[in-house]
Amino acid sequence: MVLQEIVARNQVWPRMAAKYGVENPVPPWKTSLDGLCDAIDHAACDADVPTSTDRRDEEDALSATVYSDLPYPESQLVSLAHSLLSRGIITEDELGRRLSVIRARLEG
Repeated sequence: MVLQEIVARNQVWPRMAAKYGVENPVPPWKTSLDGLCDAIDHAACDADVPTSTDRRDEEDALSATVYSDLPYPESQLVSLAHSLLSRGIITEDELGRRLSVIRARLEG
C-alpha cells in the first residue's frame, strides 16, 4: 500500500526538478541510494538481505513490470523498498512512519 501511494504521487525527479527550477539531471538522493545498495551488498547479518545479484535481478524484474511507469532511478528506489518489504526487513508501517518524518522535515 505504501509503495502504491509513492508511485501514485508521481513525484519523479524530472517533474520535481522542473517544478523547482533545478537543472541537475541526477536527483540529490541518488548518492544515498547508491550507498544503501552498497551497504546491503556487503551486509553480514541474519536478516534475509538480498545478495547484490538477487537485488539487481529483482530490481530489473520489478522495474520492467510492477514499476514500469517509473523512470530510473525512481524505479530502482521503489524496487529496493519492495524487496526489503517482501523479505520482512522493513514493515509497511515502519516505512510509512519514516516517510512521514522525512516529508515533515522537507515541508517544514
